[in-house]
Amino acid sequence: MARGKSAKSASASLLVEVLTEELPPKALKRLSDSFAAALTEDLGQHDFLDAGSAVHAFATPRRLAVLITHVRERAPDKPVELSGPSVKVGLDAGGNPTQALLGFARKHGVDVAKLTRRETPKGEFFFYEAIAPGGRLDAVLSTKVETALEKLPVPKVMRWGSGDTEFVRPVHGLIMLHGDRLIEHDVLGVASSKRTFGHRFLAPEAINIPRADDYEKLLRDKGHVIARFAARREEIISALARAAGKGAAVIAGDELLDEITSLVEWPVVLEGEFDPRFLDLPRECLVLSMQQHQKYVPLSDTASGRLLPRFLFVSNIATKDASEIVRGNERVLHARLSDARFFFDQDRKVRLETRVPRLGNVVYHNKLGTQLERVKRIELLAGRIARAIGANPLLAERAAELSKADLVTEMVGEFPELQGIMGGYYAHHDGEPEDVATAISAHYRPRFAGDGLPEGKVSMAVALADKLDTLAGLFSIGEHPTGDRDPFALRRAALGVIRIIVENELPLSLYELSSAAFELFPAKTPVELQHFFIERLRGYFLERGYSANEVEAVLSAGTQAPASLIPRQLEAVRAFARLPEAESLAAANKRVANLLKQAQAKGESFANADAGKLKEPAELALFTELKTTGDSAMGLYERGDYTGYLSTFAALKRPVDDFFDSVMVMVDD
Repeated sequence: MARGKSAKSASASLLVEVLTEELPPKALKRLSDSFAAALTEDLGQHDFLDAGSAVHAFATPRRLAVLITHVRERAPDKPVELSGPSVKVGLDAGGNPTQALLGFARKHGVDVAKLTRRETPKGEFFFYEAIAPGGRLDAVLSTKVETALEKLPVPKVMRWGSGDTEFVRPVHGLIMLHGDRLIEHDVLGVASSKRTFGHRFLAPEAINIPRADDYEKLLRDKGHVIARFAARREEIISALARAAGKGAAVIAGDELLDEITSLVEWPVVLEGEFDPRFLDLPRECLVLSMQQHQKYVPLSDTASGRLLPRFLFVSNIATKDASEIVRGNERVLHARLSDARFFFDQDRKVRLETRVPRLGNVVYHNKLGTQLERVKRIELLAGRIARAIGANPLLAERAAELSKADLVTEMVGEFPELQGIMGGYYAHHDGEPEDVATAISAHYRPRFAGDGLPEGKVSMAVALADKLDTLAGLFSIGEHPTGDRDPFALRRAALGVIRIIVENELPLSLYELSSAAFELFPAKTPVELQHFFIERLRGYFLERGYSANEVEAVLSAGTQAPASLIPRQLEAVRAFARLPEAESLAAANKRVANLLKQAQAKGESFANADAGKLKEPAELALFTELKTTGDSAMGLYERGDYTGYLSTFAALKRPVDDFFDSVMVMVDD
């Protein structure tokens, strides 16, 4: 990019690179985004950015960098205006400056004569007016870089060498380049230069960066480094698809792809194979063994969906002969899968039901007892929920009894992520009913946002009981979320309960479920948990596209009815709002509500109204219409026709309007 110049300040691209030892891969993208955002925001707040400035973040295992275009060498000057004492305070009776005025002038280094006087709404005041020179990039950049680095979301920092400098990893290089001009300063104990390093093995020599805009291309061409995280990720995705070939699908989620991208600077996709006999292991065991521990990418047959005895992995080294690399990774995977087979075979020698008593040795929470005590609570609650939703309570209770037994298996001990899933496999092997095995496998779902819900009413009952016990138990000991702190993922648990009930249209009240769950924790009240559910309901329906007014209109009426009715009630409110009478009735409703509060304070109610005492034609007409409409509306409400229920009240517009036009409401009688 050519450097644009103005009379005041040169503008050019700014490059900042911090070269480190290998950064934590799971945090790399978050660190990069945070660094780029913090530095850009700081420069923007101090007017160093021209209009049209663009930000490019770079992140590799060994570097965090950001390139910002159109950065000024010097920020523009700014007018300064500071208010001083009023004229009454600043001048004495003889018109001479008081100590207050002299002190104000001295503070700003000017004579009193150079202060201006101006009328304000509060009277006439003295003002100090000046032009403050803009800051120089060279003078402030190192401080801004250090501030941005200090803001990085790093849970732990480390020291290296003999100094006191701390960062997420030891720092070995620093570039602060404005156009082709080096800004010389130290950051984290390292002096800036125009030098960086490329790939640790493919390009170990230093690379000189003459201009900021040359950075990305030079690293790719000379350093064998694809510096931009998104570009490297796209390269990996394309290479995986090519290597998989026709008829095979890549099994890799965003989290795995991000981690792989964070581990390599020059991605090279290679393929390995494993013994097809391992395919008789549970699919989840195979996928987890490959993805979680080795960062391999499993492949499945696009036609059948079955796993293939092939896998892909991304190497950080390009070599003419990769056969030894492939064989080494195949040996590692073989050992992993052999361990998984051993665990699977050993676990199936013992029935799940015989493992249940061992849960008495597993602490769930030091204030809530063991996993065995928890299982007993879940069992009671699951049976109760099953009866309410028309599921088989005996199967629900059996599934709940066995739901945590796989926590004491070898496989779950090695792969905690498989809890529940392995319990389902072992229940099948033990000959448990299909509904029981399915419920054990699915009772943790939904595990994350967008995850599927448990299928079948037995599964739903156990999943609800599990989450409700978690919520009630932890709320009962004061372990509820506060602000951003939610160590037990209670928001996720509550949202899971809501999704299961609402999306499956179950006839369950969150109010009653909370009360039932709290019955198992003596001397505790579910009020806090019920309020917590209301907040989660509010957020859930707002995310589904309902307006804040629509959601409040429904939730303010109470949540003791089945939560699955809320979507229909929301649609009814939305339909009512489209009626031509809606706006007028909503406005009148505010007046009516205020009048009713006054009447209730006096012990009066509509139920006790006597039509014989009504004198005005308008009030008699309103009374009659209210009786007729109310009787008709309640029938619709009881049948679940909420749209018809609300629409019925549109007939009240004319009698309400006539009432307020004709009747003197605020008289003593």
